Amino acid sequence: MEVDARRRVPPHTDSATRHDSTDPVRPVEAFEPPYYVAVFTTLRTRNQTDYGKTNARLEELVKDIPGYLGMDHAQTPGGLGITVGYFRDTDALTQWRNDAEHRAAQERGRAEWYRSYTLHVAKVERSSGFTLVDADGSPA
Repeated sequence: MEVDARRRVPPHTDSATRHDSTDPVRPVEAFEPPYYVAVFTTLRTRNQTDYGKTNARLEELVKDIPGYLGMDHAQTPGGLGITVGYFRDTDALTQWRNDAEHRAAQERGRAEWYRSYTLHVAKVERSSGFTLVDADGSPA
């Protein structure tokens, strides 16, 4: 299945990573199960030197992983960040986990960018979606 892995709204708002995109903001679509999700939840430190640049680079890298389906981001005003990556199979997840630049960013994250984080990986067995449409059939 060929998937358009568009850049999602990033979980950060510093000027180095602000994206002025004309792409509509929308969640990653529901896919035919099974597939896998990696849910990365963070609390960041005050030191965010190069975080935005690194995050943008990783978002570009992951798109080249066969089996990568997309990514959603959310950030609460209180600082809780959630990134959900969608992958067709465990091979895609393993390739991403073992990517050298991703590994280096993980080390830097533990040393500088994160006060805490959790990672949950799960197999999706059911998936559905909904989009409100106007009378002419276009998304509302």
